[in-house]
Amino acid sequence: MDISDPNTLLLILAGPVAGSFFGLAADRLPRDESIVAPRSHCRACGISLGPRDLVPILSFVLSHGRCRHCGAPIPAWLLYVEILATGLGLIAALLATSPAEAWAGALLLWLLMALAAADLRHFRLPDLLTGGLFLTAMALAWISGRPSLPEALWGAAIGLGSFLLLRLGYQWLRGREGLGMGDVKLMAGLGAAIGPEMLAHMVLFAALAALAAAVAQAARSGRRTLDAAHALPFGAALSAAAAILWIALRLPV
Repeated sequence: MDISDPNTLLLILAGPVAGSFFGLAADRLPRDESIVAPRSHCRACGISLGPRDLVPILSFVLSHGRCRHCGAPIPAWLLYVEILATGLGLIAALLATSPAEAWAGALLLWLLMALAAADLRHFRLPDLLTGGLFLTAMALAWISGRPSLPEALWGAAIGLGSFLLLRLGYQWLRGREGLGMGDVKLMAGLGAAIGPEMLAHMVLFAALAALAAAVAQAARSGRRTLDAAHALPFGAALSAAAAILWIALRLPV
């Protein structure tokens, strides 16, 4: 789709709003909080935020990143999510061949962004987000045929089945959990989005990225070896790898 297409412009405008919503979901769902109630509020002073506090991007800039009631800093990652969601919406629109594909693609990328944020902040992948990712990936396969519906189903089955076996095998060998069920459920949606052919590539990219992050983290803390018991947000690496691969597969050759 063209940059001047009305649907593309609408997706760009919807991006910050989507970023605000999915940022809220990434913060609340891992805490087992509702995304509907209570109203958005400052976690420092508890005061409910009004419309002037909730304008995506602009409110953060005008308030200098602080609550106007108590002066507590607003987490900067919420601003980054709103900006990133805007860019992802634009990318989805430019790569799509129809408005339906553009919106479904944008929703897929926004869900991957929210899952990565939730895992990075809380080491949790909420069922509502992983389930939404699977349904969105299947809808996108039906709309676009990239991958086809059968390929999406095979990708979901292979992704979920392989990670479930990996989880059970590690637990049997080491006597402790090494892979969370959130990662297993996540793979169903990622497999449906990417398809079975590129699934191994996606996992490899994610594993290399997670390893590089672990090495960098160990170096910063002064450790010379990696700690096998130290938790890593592998779901975030998987989500990022899937988003990059999904975009790359749709770029014109």
